[in-house]
Amino acid sequence: MKKEMKKLIQRSAFVIFLSLSIFNPGIARESKYIGSDPINSMFVLGSSQEAIPQTPDKFKWFEEAKFGLFIHWGLFSIPASMWNGVPASRTSEYIMMEKKIPAGIYEKLAGHFNPFQFDAERWVQMAEDAGMKYIVFVSKHHDGFAMYHSNVSPYNVVDATPWKRDPLKELAEACRRHNLRLGVYYSQAVDWHHPDGAGNSWDFDLKGKDFDKYLREKALPQVRELLTNYGPISTFWFDWPTWMTQERCQLFSDMARSLQPEMLINSRLGDKIVWPGPSVDYRSMGDDEIPNARVSGIWETAGTMNTSNGTWGYNQYDQEWKSLPTITFNLVDIVSKGGVYLLNTGPTSDGVIPKPTQDVFLGVGKWLKINGESIYGAGPTPFGYEFGSEIQGKKDRRGNPAFDIKKELRFTTKPGKLYIHIFKWPNETLELAGLKKEVMSAYFLADPDKKPLSFSQVGEKVKLTLPPQAPDPIDTIVCLELKDDHEAGQNIIDTRFLYRPARARGAIRVAQHIFGSPL
Repeated sequence: MKKEMKKLIQRSAFVIFLSLSIFNPGIARESKYIGSDPINSMFVLGSSQEAIPQTPDKFKWFEEAKFGLFIHWGLFSIPASMWNGVPASRTSEYIMMEKKIPAGIYEKLAGHFNPFQFDAERWVQMAEDAGMKYIVFVSKHHDGFAMYHSNVSPYNVVDATPWKRDPLKELAEACRRHNLRLGVYYSQAVDWHHPDGAGNSWDFDLKGKDFDKYLREKALPQVRELLTNYGPISTFWFDWPTWMTQERCQLFSDMARSLQPEMLINSRLGDKIVWPGPSVDYRSMGDDEIPNARVSGIWETAGTMNTSNGTWGYNQYDQEWKSLPTITFNLVDIVSKGGVYLLNTGPTSDGVIPKPTQDVFLGVGKWLKINGESIYGAGPTPFGYEFGSEIQGKKDRRGNPAFDIKKELRFTTKPGKLYIHIFKWPNETLELAGLKKEVMSAYFLADPDKKPLSFSQVGEKVKLTLPPQAPDPIDTIVCLELKDDHEAGQNIIDTRFLYRPARARGAIRVAQHIFGSPL
C-alpha cells in the first residue's frame, strides 16, 4: 500500500511539474513554445525569468483595452518611399538611411510640410469608431524631426514648417474629449539629424560621436517636454536601443517615473532589460510579430496595415492592404495569447489616413460593437493546441522552428465564460473534449436574445449542434457559460485527451491536455 502511494505521489508530482513548465511564467520563458525572438538584434527586447505578480492597478486599463492605434507620420510622408525618382526598397520611414540622404538635404523637406487636411478630431473619432482604446503618436522618429513644438531644438513641426501647428497638442485635446488614452513614441537613441545621435554614419564619423552629449542636449530634454506639456501620457514607446546601457536607460526611466508614475514604459528602452522591472513595464514584440503560443506577462504586438513590405510611414508604392478578415483574426489571435494589438496607420503628407485603412478600421469597430465582450478585458485561451504545431526540420525567417499555423479556432475567456471564435465553419457540430467544468448554457454572442444552442455534455466532452451556415462570415463566436463548482481535492489536470482533428460526420473535434483554469 505504501509503495502504491509512493508511486501515486511521484506521478502527481510529475504532472504538476508538467503543468507548471507550460504555464508558470518563470519556467515558460525558456520554452520553445513561447514564440519566436525578433530577427534583428535591435529588437531583442529583454526577458524576465521571474514569475509575474498579480496585475498592478496601473496595468489594468492596458489589459482591458486590448486594441490601440499607432500613428507614424513625419517628414518621411513627403517622399513616401521615393527619392530622386527612384523608389525605396525599405519601409517609408527609413528612406533617409537607405538613400543615405545628408541631414542638410533631408531637413529641407520641412519647408514643404503643410498637411492642410489634418484634423485631430476626425482621427480620434475614427479610432474610437474602430473600437480602439488608446493612441500612440510618433513624436520623433529616427530622422530626428520632432512632430510637436519643442523648445529644445528648432527642428520641429512648429518652428521649421510653414504649417506651424502642433499635432500632438491637438491630438491630446481630442483624446481627452473622447476619453481615449494617449501614448507617445520617441526614438531615444537613433537620431540621423543630430551629429552625436546613433545611426548616421554617412554624415558623421562614428568614432567622433559623443552619444551622452546627444542624450543630455536633445533626447532627455525632449522626453521631459513630452512628459510635462501634454497632460497624462499612458504609455511611452521607446525604440531601437542602440548604445543604450543600463545606466543610460535608468536616466530615462527615473525621469519618467518621477514625472508620470502611472505611465507604462515599453521594453525597447534598452537591450535585455528585465520586464516588468524598475526601468520598463511591458514587452513590445518584434514588428508585426505574433507569437506562436500563449505568452505570460504584459505584452503588445505593433502591426502594420500593408501586406508587402510592412511599411509604417505612408508608402505611395505599397497600396496592398491587409483585409478586414486578416485584421480581425490578428486581433483575436493576439488576445487569445494574452497580448494587446497596436495597429498602425501611416497618414499622407496632406494629413489624410488612407481610405482602405479607414474602411478596415471601421469594419473592425462594427464587429467589436457586437462581439467586444470576448475581446475587451478577456483572458487568453486555457488550451493552446488550436494554434498549430512546429514543423520538424524547418526554420522560419527568425531562425526558429517553423510553425504550422492553424486558423480554424481561437478561444478567449472571462470568469465563468469560454468564448469560442470559429473562423472555419464546421458542417454540423463542434466537439470539445477535456472541458472539466459543467456547461450551463451555449449561445451565439451576437444574438441579443441569447437563444440557446443545442449541446450535450458527457463528462468532460461537449458537443455543440450548429446551423449549416455561419452567422458571421469572418468570426462567429459561441459563448459557453460554465458552472464554477470546484470541489476540494478535485484533480484539475487531465492528460487523457490528445488533440485530434476529426472530419467524420461533419464535426470538428478538438481535444488536448486540459489544465484547470479560472473560467
